[in-house]
Amino acid sequence: MNPVTGTGRTSVDIRGDANLELVDNVCYLGDMLSVDGDADAAVETRIRIGLNKFRQLLPLITNKDISLTVSGRLYSSCVRSSMLLGSEIWPVRKENDVALQSQR
Repeated sequence: MNPVTGTGRTSVDIRGDANLELVDNVCYLGDMLSVDGDADAAVETRIRIGLNKFRQLLPLITNKDISLTVSGRLYSSCVRSSMLLGSEIWPVRKENDVALQSQR
């Protein structure tokens, strides 16, 4: 049963020649939106994006020639900001907050 319509339908016909697929999650402007309205998919996506940014910047962050202050600012401005982008509008539960805190 499809959660959007409450039926077994997986698509909707519009204007006879076009067909829209019904999905549970969709990526819109880099943020994951889900049918049930919770932030689980968005939090998981942002954690994955933050970890990818961290892996990309790892050579700079661990470079001995760069001071800890600069490395910390680099982490804060690139990794943390990419993880928290759009989080102001998430309907966050305690589990989501714990997941984000554990990635710091």
